Amino acid sequence: MATKNQSLGEFIIEHQAAFPYSSGELSRLINSIRLAAKMVNHEVNKAGLVDITGSIGEINTQGEDQQKLDVFANDTFIRTLTNRQIVCGIASEENDDFITIEGNDGNHASKYVVLMDPLDGSSNIDVNVSVGTIFSIYRRVTPPGTPVQLEDFLQPGNQQVAAGYIIYGTSTMLVYTTGHGVNGFTLNPALGTYYLSHPNMQFPEDGRIYSVNEGNYVHFPQGIKDYIKYCQKEEGDRPYTSRYIGSLVSDIHRNMIKGGIYMYPKSSKASNGKLRLLYECNPMAFIAEQAGGKASDGHTRILDLKPEELHQRVPFICGSKNMVEKAEQFIQRIP
Repeated sequence: MATKNQSLGEFIIEHQAAFPYSSGELSRLINSIRLAAKMVNHEVNKAGLVDITGSIGEINTQGEDQQKLDVFANDTFIRTLTNRQIVCGIASEENDDFITIEGNDGNHASKYVVLMDPLDGSSNIDVNVSVGTIFSIYRRVTPPGTPVQLEDFLQPGNQQVAAGYIIYGTSTMLVYTTGHGVNGFTLNPALGTYYLSHPNMQFPEDGRIYSVNEGNYVHFPQGIKDYIKYCQKEEGDRPYTSRYIGSLVSDIHRNMIKGGIYMYPKSSKASNGKLRLLYECNPMAFIAEQAGGKASDGHTRILDLKPEELHQRVPFICGSKNMVEKAEQFIQRIP
């Protein structure tokens, strides 16, 4: 049974029996993510003191301006996971293609692949706003001992064995699920240890916060516009409060604790939305559902979507169950 202030290491050891097929690899994988997150946290906390902020003047595979910390975080997670010899493949939002990883003996015996957004919301670094890391873990579907293939990564989100995020904010937290609820661990910087601070995290069924970039309002489909007007109408417990940070990790984390809905819908500027299914939507949807929330593209459960490409984008609506269902009603009214 999880106890508050238990260390992450103790928690992992205590709960690894829930994965008899894993032989400890999944636990070691979570430990590697914990280590890489501490290294990234150290750099994030130095922003403004050393030359780690700003753009490097290059565009990533998403067509977005790469930040220095994007590159650092990406390299750190890839290096840490590769050196531990516990994954056979990695896919990152920052890389064009997936990375195949061999063991020291030249084989590909590891069972797991990791997909990640190494630094979500990195454009906020320069103004000292919270950013994060998002990760998703799957068991490979191709035969162990062979190099990983694209199909190992293009699995629907309902096949995830673990997912989580790290939020680098006023305190640094690692929040993750292995399909047995959601738990949050806060880093004690003096000791370099994460401690269980938020056991069994749950989305309230209802909330009073809606999070969406209203600057794109004129580009949104009519159903989203109608739902936003519903949120703003003075009736019952409404109007709701508008809160939008522009960092997916930060917005979802706040709404999970306080109750709310996050929306990044399709628009006339982005016909499929902006968020990546594999690196952002699937892991956040898994966490949301494990915390009693809901995640949808407006019509279909996110975790049931079959990915077609590594960097696929989808509309994303996630949060308190009743709020997401109400938004879906507005979206589905419009043909």
